[in-house]
Amino acid sequence: MFGLFKKKKEEPIAVTIDYSALGVDMHSHLLPGIDDGSPDAATSVSYIKKMMQLGYRKFITTPHAYPDLYPNTPETIKSAYTVLMQQLQQEGIDVEVRAAAEYFIDDTFADRLKNKEQLLTLHQNYVLVEISFMQPPADLNEVLFELIVQGYQPVLAHPERYNFYHSKKDIYHRFKDQGCLLQVNLLSLIGYYGKSVQDAAHFLVQEKLVDLIGTDLHHQRHLEAMQHPQIMQELQTVMQLNTILNTRL
Repeated sequence: MFGLFKKKKEEPIAVTIDYSALGVDMHSHLLPGIDDGSPDAATSVSYIKKMMQLGYRKFITTPHAYPDLYPNTPETIKSAYTVLMQQLQQEGIDVEVRAAAEYFIDDTFADRLKNKEQLLTLHQNYVLVEISFMQPPADLNEVLFELIVQGYQPVLAHPERYNFYHSKKDIYHRFKDQGCLLQVNLLSLIGYYGKSVQDAAHFLVQEKLVDLIGTDLHHQRHLEAMQHPQIMQELQTVMQLNTILNTRL
């Protein structure tokens, strides 16, 4: 009888995951079979369908262009893009998908700039670039400057993930002063890549240095992590403090 008057255990409040305020995912590895992302078109479509349910309405895919591991070219990227679009059409999914690249800055990339090769862009002149997780290239400043000279807008992918910058965070301000846009990974905000990466991401947010948010989606685990209940609160803080450009792409 007395059990009737016991306080009931409160149920956790359900959090609605809705990324429609971002709308556009500008960093993902959804093109099938050409890097360490989606292995085939059917998997790519399953990811896109789920992301559409979460509020995304446009996808700019960015396969690695990394000569030592994923030597992608405009031709290989276009071929994989065609396969993906055919699969989407077969399944009757009407969504905007574009193909760009995530360029790894090394000697080969410097040669591309020297030879004035046309780069695949996220939007207009935006070029997504990444650097080694081991150490920054010695000529990074020169390469970024050359990109700008050639009329490109460099977008540095996931700067919070480069551990060698965690002890000298003033570098993030220098990147911005040099003319770079900074793209933070969505999952960095909830500690998916570790506490130090999360702290760096929060620093970028609080310093109002974040320009773009990307999923950097490679696989199912990333998709599952995107539905973490903490993530919407984190994203709300990002968008309150920073001018996020995703919807302009």
